[in-house]
Amino acid sequence: MPVVGYSAALEQFHPSDLLRWCREAEEAGFGGVMAADHFHPWTPTQGQSPFVWSWMGALGLATQKLTFGPGVTCASYRYHPAIIAQAAATLAAMYPGRFWLGIGTGEALNEHVVGGEWPEAPIRLERMIESIEIIKLLFSGKKVRYSGKHLRMESARLYTRPETPPPILIAASGPKAAETAGRLGDGLITPAAPPEKLKMLLERFEKGAREAGKDPSTMPRLLQLHVSWAPTDEEAANNALKEWPNGGIKAPKQDIRSPEDFEAFAQLVRPEDFQGRVLISADLDEHRRHIQSFFDLGFDEVHVHNVGRDQSSFIRAYGEAVIPALHQPAIPSSHAPTS
Repeated sequence: MPVVGYSAALEQFHPSDLLRWCREAEEAGFGGVMAADHFHPWTPTQGQSPFVWSWMGALGLATQKLTFGPGVTCASYRYHPAIIAQAAATLAAMYPGRFWLGIGTGEALNEHVVGGEWPEAPIRLERMIESIEIIKLLFSGKKVRYSGKHLRMESARLYTRPETPPPILIAASGPKAAETAGRLGDGLITPAAPPEKLKMLLERFEKGAREAGKDPSTMPRLLQLHVSWAPTDEEAANNALKEWPNGGIKAPKQDIRSPEDFEAFAQLVRPEDFQGRVLISADLDEHRRHIQSFFDLGFDEVHVHNVGRDQSSFIRAYGEAVIPALHQPAIPSSHAPTS
């Protein structure tokens, strides 16, 4: 059966509440958790932003089998990659086979808090690549150094490590980053988008993997999906506007620096702006069809974030009516052999 994950919105909910909901999600048939790594919420009214690495340590104890990881961490501004390598190795050692490390290029909302320059996208990609190189070196268990164009590391060694390093899944929403994910990473993470764009990203991901001598059909592909489900369509639409207006902002988000700035942009958001960005519907069968379409494209896991506050009802509804009705395609299109 395809894996439906629970997207833990730490920007929105108290960490103790999220632990309870993750236990409920596991009981309802969800197979994993994608946890937001934020310093700030998107808007002030979302109201939370706990430290994801502390929370994931508790998550491993609170649940039994759920796989989990940060969706995603930027390891080159707010954190040095050596610290992320240590944190990831510790979680993978404590919870063998359950933890994965999601890495991305970051957003000013979270990364600017330590000061310094916030560069253009090509530089952010270069920094992400260097951070992954450092993390992989440390995962080897050897004493290593690193001197890159952007990042440096003096002599360092990880003493607490898992028997098998955790997989590194790279976030990508553009073609160059998708190729990088295939070439350097163990898997792909991407947000929901129109089918044509997702097909392109999967193709570029597979291209990067093949060029690195890897079999892309063995590499996980995770998708994050935002939905607004409620008992009525009207309530679902109101929840999207009130709780997740950033989902309807059409401007690029990577350079917006504060929750207050996001809130100002959000004043312009209308219900129609969520089209193609957040599924707003009370019809659980519509949710099922929407999620199935991503499995049909070739994704292995779809991690769903319901933007409303009533998480328990959402988890129960999905567990009863959505997850059991999903099926794995016999030959997902992006896994099909190429001639």
